[in-house]
Amino acid sequence: MLHFRKITIVTFTLLLLILAGCATYYQKNEAFFTNLYGYNFVEAKKALESNSKKGNKPRNALLHNLNLGYINWVLGDPTSSNQYFENADKIIEDQQKNYGLEALAMITNPTVKPYRPEDFEPVFVNYYKALNYLQNSQYDEALVECKRINIQLNKLNDKYKDKKNRYQRDAFAHLMMGLIYEAKKDYNNAFIAYRNAFEVYETDYKKNFGVEIPLQLKKDIINTAHKSGFFEDQRMYEDKFNIKYANESADDGELVFLWHNGFGPYKAEWSINFYRGGVNKDGWIVFANSELGLSFPFYIGDKSDNEKNAWWQTNLVRIAFPKYEDRLPYYTSAQISVGNSKYDLELTEDISQIAFKTLNDRMAREIGLAIARFISKKVIESSAKSANEGLGAAVNLVNALSEKADTRNWQTLPHSIFYTKVKLSEGEHDIQLNCKGNNNLKTNNFKVNIQKNRMQFVAFHSIEYIPAQM
Repeated sequence: MLHFRKITIVTFTLLLLILAGCATYYQKNEAFFTNLYGYNFVEAKKALESNSKKGNKPRNALLHNLNLGYINWVLGDPTSSNQYFENADKIIEDQQKNYGLEALAMITNPTVKPYRPEDFEPVFVNYYKALNYLQNSQYDEALVECKRINIQLNKLNDKYKDKKNRYQRDAFAHLMMGLIYEAKKDYNNAFIAYRNAFEVYETDYKKNFGVEIPLQLKKDIINTAHKSGFFEDQRMYEDKFNIKYANESADDGELVFLWHNGFGPYKAEWSINFYRGGVNKDGWIVFANSELGLSFPFYIGDKSDNEKNAWWQTNLVRIAFPKYEDRLPYYTSAQISVGNSKYDLELTEDISQIAFKTLNDRMAREIGLAIARFISKKVIESSAKSANEGLGAAVNLVNALSEKADTRNWQTLPHSIFYTKVKLSEGEHDIQLNCKGNNNLKTNNFKVNIQKNRMQFVAFHSIEYIPAQM
């Protein structure tokens, strides 16, 4: 009876977890997203803040702080924005394995655990913190955040002995470092950062994410090489890019305009079927999906008889895994207009492509764990069935219902980031951002005050997007 009681407790614990997780993070924060997509940013912030008690529970505290950091950035409050991004940063840094939750996830699904970001998401915590510091002209603090991006990526990929992410270095982070160094008149380090950005665009970004080397970056490499006295490098890059150094007026200032376009993808669930092969005499069993060309061997020679039976009797494993659904930006291009002059914005970071590739790389690493999780449920089902036929059927139902993918993600990230760099005379200027898409043109107006021989950063998010086709 004691054994029966333990299994009953496990069964009802699972049922309670499933029922508690029925409402997703997005359903609980529907008011925030509805107001955000409707450009009602103040109301969106209020909706998030009113849900802070629930939102700050460990399971979703990271997403809650990410969204509060974002909405405060949109509202032009860099100090509050960075407080929330700092909270998010600490959550990411302090996340350590909770072995009770890890064990529970082995018999339920990953949604019972605190949200762990995809490998690319922490990068943009640092990016937004850098933007906030730049808004307050805190260049050194902004530089630290940009440097942390590639340090983080190195640490992440060091965890993976094989099947590393294609997203291992961030070209845009190097480009931002170059811009900030240049704003500080540190042309030597600016040249190095720009050159590093060029190398990552050339070797990683073009191949993996379809992002070409921005023309402005090529000009800045030549410009900072000249200002650093690296004349051989200047001539080499002039020949390589077929661009000549252009003299600049010392009386002008510069505007760096960063355009965030659309929203990145959201997660949905899909299922993958794996079929059992034979068991060899050495105790190995293989589950494979021929359509995807995937196979995973498992050693069961040291398992208990009950566990072996669970593996042998499982002919089909259905794995629930998250997938991204793209949200295409409504606008496909944009220009900055200053008087009669127009400047094209160039793609510098395709966050959507990075998201898709990073999740695919994670899937290749984690499907084996998901299969093991499925079999763990079968072991419990087998134990329950041995104690009581009805209880076994109940556990089977719970197992079927609990095979869920974790479809949480940071949904307020932009789809892509574009930029341009414009020389302007000292004084106040009327700037127009002209966004083009679907035969429509939308203009956003800005006033910027340019100071002599100084660089000013402006960032803007166009949130229009084309909903994913279901």
